[in-house]
Amino acid sequence: MDVALVTGASSGIGLAVARRLVEMGYGVYGYARDHGKASFRHERYRPVDCDVMDTRVLLERTEALLRETGGLKILVNNAGVGFFGPHATMAPDRIERMVRTNLAAPMILTRATLKHLEHSRGFVINIASTAALNPGPFGAAYGATKAGLHQFGEALFSEVRKSGIRVVTLFPDMTRTSFYDHADFEPGEAPDAHITPECVADAVAQAVGQREGTVITQIAIRPQRTQVVRKGPSQKKKD
Repeated sequence: MDVALVTGASSGIGLAVARRLVEMGYGVYGYARDHGKASFRHERYRPVDCDVMDTRVLLERTEALLRETGGLKILVNNAGVGFFGPHATMAPDRIERMVRTNLAAPMILTRATLKHLEHSRGFVINIASTAALNPGPFGAAYGATKAGLHQFGEALFSEVRKSGIRVVTLFPDMTRTSFYDHADFEPGEAPDAHITPECVADAVAQAVGQREGTVITQIAIRPQRTQVVRKGPSQKKKD
């Protein structure tokens, strides 16, 4: 049985991707800081407590996983965090948290698994954001981390394509998840004004379903129209 590793798997996009890969027959290991909010249970799904910002723990958990499984077919770098507002007012610890979660952790985890993915002729799937392609105001640091992830994927594919590893970057637009719990805005509720975690999972399934020799390197996923809803003070959760 082929094995997949998904970070940020306790909710939202990560959980939807983990579910889809289990449906496709993979054994899935899901990394998350807290699995308490996840209701997913399956004999082929293994939740693993792991904060991707803790490099020591991240590497220890991954080394143990690789020893247990003997290999890896799919790595999904999904864990992400975003804070928004004027850059002049952005707290330094928030900038650091975005850089470590959105960019440093995927690069470190990819390095730790690359030899196994080469052996399996597997996939590195990076979940970036349309903010990497179309940066906007009040999200400069977040967009920069996702643009960095995009460029990392492009350069990595150039390095490893001859070994058979396939590198795919997904660019989801505004998705209705808990990602926006701490923001003062969220995507609209109308079906054509947001995408769902399952939309992103469908794109992952499409990417890994290609014949060997064909690689979909980039997929942008957008709603039909853009609608941003501003929240009242009582709707925004505290950090």
